[in-house]
Amino acid sequence: MHPLPHDGLALASLDEQLLVPGVKGLPITEPLHQGAIGVQGWKVLHADTSFPVAVLKTAALKHNLDWMRRFCERHKVSLAPHGKTTMSPQLFGAQLANGAWGITLASATQVQVAYRFGVRRVLLANQLVAPADIQAILALLHGDPDFDCIVLADSLAGVARLAQAVAAHPLQRPLPVLVELGLAGKRAGCRTPEDALTVARAVEGAPGLLLAGFEGYEGLLVSGDREADLRAVDAFLAQLVLLAQSADDEGLFTGQEILLSAGGSSYFDLVARGFAKVGNLSRPVRAVLRSGCYLTSDHGLYGRHLRELDAREDKEENKHDGLRPALEVWSMVQSRPEPNLAILTMGKRDASYDADLPAPLLYHRPGPGAPNALPPGCEIVKMNDQHAYLRLPEGHPLCSELAVGDLVGCGISHPCTTFDKWQLLLAVDDDYAVRSAFNTFF
Repeated sequence: MHPLPHDGLALASLDEQLLVPGVKGLPITEPLHQGAIGVQGWKVLHADTSFPVAVLKTAALKHNLDWMRRFCERHKVSLAPHGKTTMSPQLFGAQLANGAWGITLASATQVQVAYRFGVRRVLLANQLVAPADIQAILALLHGDPDFDCIVLADSLAGVARLAQAVAAHPLQRPLPVLVELGLAGKRAGCRTPEDALTVARAVEGAPGLLLAGFEGYEGLLVSGDREADLRAVDAFLAQLVLLAQSADDEGLFTGQEILLSAGGSSYFDLVARGFAKVGNLSRPVRAVLRSGCYLTSDHGLYGRHLRELDAREDKEENKHDGLRPALEVWSMVQSRPEPNLAILTMGKRDASYDADLPAPLLYHRPGPGAPNALPPGCEIVKMNDQHAYLRLPEGHPLCSELAVGDLVGCGISHPCTTFDKWQLLLAVDDDYAVRSAFNTFF
């Protein structure tokens, strides 16, 4: 029995598939049906799995799903979580079952994966330009008129490519397009509101296309000056709101509603409040947040930003505690070459290192009992492909106590670049007993 709801997604094939020896994290020596993982009696703290192993704590996942559902209800916004964070159909299903309006994705192939498992509303938050990728999306829309896929454009050339493809293969209903507003020196997006309006007019005038609204990504506004970052985010959101109002004044919207979308995993509370400032337009406005990392949070980059977010939330409304880290990578001490150094069976192939190195949290000698917290001063100082260097505090008793074969649990920073290193992550309870598995499709 899977620990999370799935909203009717077609996940049976995943439990039915036969796993063979060689799946990272699994201790199997002969084929095993994935659905049987939960009845093997494996316990991470007993060293029953292979190491390293990536685990998702189901209690934290359930808490985070409920927290975000309540947040969206309180702020009257919709959620289309960014699926590229996990690329896990089981987690897509859990998010949809907890009120998500749709799933955001970053490429045509990701959309195909989500559609295969039953996701029927997608926001493709990236420029759709390659002919084969445009055809892949159009093929899904032709094959299933009930499938909703909203795409992005930030240039007249991009609009022309979409319009030409739709003209060659007409759809039963227009292809909805969000115009992307960007940031100077950053990734895609119109650099000025004037440019965005020009692109919006082109979308409105293109047969087969529908101007759905405007979109941006404020999460790139991160510097050492947090107050300046917050001001920049608010100003960016105000530009998106003004764009929607200007386009509405020109009569560019013809759909049933107007979409405004932003909201990575650092400032989605500011996005919710910023979009609430939009005035009365000619049709209802749907504010769509796209946070993906909320689901697992982390012990680094997003953990810091989410603590700031929690401090900004009204405590009278937000009575429950904030989002909890759910993703950990456990490894084994494989070498103690120096008194204050332990080498772990985990490296860059197993855990993210683009934002911060993993945070060592817990250690345990395999067997019964609860793990112990690592003392202050323990730090992963370096990683190779398959090794992590755990520096221990000079003179601490742990320097002589930590032994080859002991287990070390690490939190990570930036879930996106940990998930993509695993075909399978194990769902565990609070005692680290393995209950099921989550697949990824990167």
